[in-house]
Amino acid sequence: MNYRAFVNNFVSMIISIFRYNLKIIFANKFVYFLLAAVAIFLLVTTINLLSAESSPTEGTIYYLLLVPGILIIFYPTTFGIQNDVDTRMIEILFGIPNYRYKVWLVRMALIYVVVFVILVILSIVSSAALVNIPIFKMVFQLMFPIFFIGSLAFMISTVIRNGNGTAVVMIIIGMTFFILSGQLEASRWNLFLNPFAMPSNVNQAVWMETTFNNRIYLLIGIAISILVGLLNLQKREKFV
Repeated sequence: MNYRAFVNNFVSMIISIFRYNLKIIFANKFVYFLLAAVAIFLLVTTINLLSAESSPTEGTIYYLLLVPGILIIFYPTTFGIQNDVDTRMIEILFGIPNYRYKVWLVRMALIYVVVFVILVILSIVSSAALVNIPIFKMVFQLMFPIFFIGSLAFMISTVIRNGNGTAVVMIIIGMTFFILSGQLEASRWNLFLNPFAMPSNVNQAVWMETTFNNRIYLLIGIAISILVGLLNLQKREKFV
């Protein structure tokens, strides 16, 4: 009987965590970012369909899907901490030792799952409307820069503790990487490196190694960003 009660309580807690975090993810302005992402995707897709001179490739689709992915992940990772503060949920989370880490880790996982599912849907549309692409390979490659941006936004939000301030910093960082992406086109340090658009002056073996190293660096950046963000959450007096 006690075992059954324990299981029921555990399941109830898990469901509550999922419900709360889904409400945070889909709260407030998230729907506008989602609509903007879909609108941009549909607009560019329509332009490519109507243009007789358009000849989209896998590399084109990569960039086409990258923008919606960044827009979708931007709001929940940038404004998540502020939403907790505004709703006074932050005080409850800090009142339960180590529970806040589980909540935010689950939230990050749910955000990434939501982005992954939406990108799979958009990839299917792109494959049907524009050019045949390896859907899951495409989404898998997109997840690296998108996860990095989301994790970096989470870390910065734990330092600034203000959604608007975090958004400004992330926009500046994003624009800096975008401006430098031309010079870093074939570099392993290029955040927006497109594995489906190999430069003509680069050997295929070298390109594969560059792409692999780039993904490793992004994974390291993701891990460091999340770890630093969670460590920052230990400073209760800065949030409550």
